[in-house]
Amino acid sequence: MKVAIVGTSGAVGQEFLRVLAERNFPMDELVLFGSSRSAGTVYEFKGKKYTVKELVHGDDFKGIDIAFTSAGASTSKEFAADITKFGAVMIDNSSAFRMENDIPLVVPEVNAADAKVRPRGIIANPNCTTIQMVVALKAIENLSHIKRVHVATYQAASGAGAAAMDELVEQYAQIVRGEKPTVNKFAYQLAYNLIPQIDVFTENGYTKEEMKMYHETRKIMHSDVEVSATCVRVPALRAHSEAIWVETEKAISVAEATAAFSKAEGIILQDDPANKVYPMPLDIAGKDPVFVGRIRKDLSNPNGLSFWCVGDQIKKGAALNAVQIAEYLIKEGDIK
Repeated sequence: MKVAIVGTSGAVGQEFLRVLAERNFPMDELVLFGSSRSAGTVYEFKGKKYTVKELVHGDDFKGIDIAFTSAGASTSKEFAADITKFGAVMIDNSSAFRMENDIPLVVPEVNAADAKVRPRGIIANPNCTTIQMVVALKAIENLSHIKRVHVATYQAASGAGAAAMDELVEQYAQIVRGEKPTVNKFAYQLAYNLIPQIDVFTENGYTKEEMKMYHETRKIMHSDVEVSATCVRVPALRAHSEAIWVETEKAISVAEATAAFSKAEGIILQDDPANKVYPMPLDIAGKDPVFVGRIRKDLSNPNGLSFWCVGDQIKKGAALNAVQIAEYLIKEGDIK
């Protein structure tokens, strides 16, 4: 098994190295690729040093079985043919291919089998906010079809990359020192603030991030569910939180929902409000599952439920989900 990582120096690329090591991913060889800026950088993986090769057009992916790509949509589009032409499975973390009809969009806990049908050799990793939401929604969908979802996201700085995380930390330090905080990665200061915009606005008043949640959820779940999202950047470092309201075809009790979440794949239940137990991004950073709590009936809708979920944006929201896709294909004998 020969594995490549494209975009090794970024936050997700670095998380790929950690996740592959943590899970003892079955591979015999690892090749790292990056931009001309990161070429030559040396990283250690399981006690061995690897040098980043510059990503160029050509035959460098000959013999590669799986390529995890996280170098941005434009790079994925430019190099997809090079990556896949010798048979490598490209699991892409960018937005480049997510809504293309002939490319599966996969969250293993929800629609793993979709990964087997990939006529272009590409599997798309969904947006981070969508991933953690559909893992939670699947538990409810198994009880009754979900007709409608309203979601408000509380998205960490990590969603804008490693430099954004560094900027948030530095902003707090600058403010403590009495200095004017540096603002580069976001439109406004994030420290001590919330920014109710992620990505650009579209004609309907929703941002591209919000529309991703609408379209991706429907594709992953093979559903006619309607999704209305408000996405907000918050001064957390690397775990996203979501307040979710669902309307189902038939009424579901809190007890039924709680039992479903407790048994669901990829979910940890933290729901003991009497003892102030509920998921929080500070605690969830670095962890694999999606955490769910604050489960309650929607007071405005007899067929409605409300709950809170938190997941690590870099891990389950990106690298881990991609690695789980590859693990599924190996288990199924789809990649040998």
